[in-house]
Amino acid sequence: MPLIKPFPGLRPDQARAEEVAAPPYDVVTAREARSLVRGRPWSFLHVSRPEIDLPEGTDPYAAAVYAKGAENLARMRQAGVLTQDDKACFYLYRLSAESHVQTGLVTITSLQAYAEGRVKRHELTRPVKEDDRVRQIEALDAQTGPVFLVHPAEPAVDALLAEVAQTQAEIDIMAVDGVRHELWVLRDEARISRLIELFESMPALYVADGHHRLAAASRVAAASQERNPGLPEDAPSRYFLSVIFPHTQVQILDYNRLVRDLNGLDTAEFVRRVAQHFSVEPCSAKVKPSTWGEFGMYLPGQWYRLRLDQKFIPRNDPIASLEVSLLNNELILPILGIEDQRRDDRIDFVGGGRGLDALRQRVDSGEMAVAFALYPTSMDALMAVADRGGIMPPKSTWFEPKLADGLVSHLIGIR
Repeated sequence: MPLIKPFPGLRPDQARAEEVAAPPYDVVTAREARSLVRGRPWSFLHVSRPEIDLPEGTDPYAAAVYAKGAENLARMRQAGVLTQDDKACFYLYRLSAESHVQTGLVTITSLQAYAEGRVKRHELTRPVKEDDRVRQIEALDAQTGPVFLVHPAEPAVDALLAEVAQTQAEIDIMAVDGVRHELWVLRDEARISRLIELFESMPALYVADGHHRLAAASRVAAASQERNPGLPEDAPSRYFLSVIFPHTQVQILDYNRLVRDLNGLDTAEFVRRVAQHFSVEPCSAKVKPSTWGEFGMYLPGQWYRLRLDQKFIPRNDPIASLEVSLLNNELILPILGIEDQRRDDRIDFVGGGRGLDALRQRVDSGEMAVAFALYPTSMDALMAVADRGGIMPPKSTWFEPKLADGLVSHLIGIR
């Protein structure tokens, strides 16, 4: 079973792409999604967040939600807004945001390789979110949200994709957030074969974002195999939709934390305890950490710069030395008493793309008691953890720019 293979994607053409393209389902709230689809009947949010087409307050995990998503996808296909390519293709996908550009390959990737550890993860999944994606894939009979993978940089891959990108893109749109999305369809069989060969020689691929979508695809494939033991090895359901970028091109932003209370402490006592392991410097301006071991902390009306005492920084452990681990092990767990960041509703997470003002506003409103700004995790650190079979703390990485939903989907044919 090859690591990657071409597939006949379901997609819009240039005339419809701007109407269809949508942010990933999990980076917008239901309220934001309702606002984004006003006047946009073909937005892919009608498929990825179908509760927006049901009465407000509808349980997003209700059976009617998944049925509505399937209905909306069928409606888009019947109207010709989305059509399936007539042959298996690869797709070249480029994201451009200001000076940042990353170019990757849209493909389907082997779930067997994932099971064998050749596609390496770095996070655990939350059962409720994984179950949600299972039900969504089964209802749609399709994978519509790509898993964001990275591969070790390979000049031969970059050169081949650069050749393709010299031609005119079949889709070229500017999203409302200022990110440019370009898509090329790669039909040339010689280039397809060469890419399969190049990826086959790679020791591993790494999951950057989309752990829940990947785990759900694996579960759906296993259930399909159980129902149909004669399912061929190359069946569409045995692969998952992915976009694979070279590790040197992706951009990881900070993934910041907010906590609802100070664990019974008043502000003065809380700061005193923090100062036992950190230097604490009040600052008149917001604090964006500029180096490893430095953190920003915001309490109502006041920013602080925190620097962790060097003696508390482990040097030879790729997980314990992560920024998120340092903050957790030296402050969030011992002082704020949060033992499980995956399940404790006292803590929340905000991607760096929303800026530090988003932290200040939620603290000053009284919703949260304290916020922490972190230095971004590096791609090298992520790969080092994954190579050792390790699991990073929850919400360790925030990748931007985000992939668009709706530009290419993978029909899996389980019904």
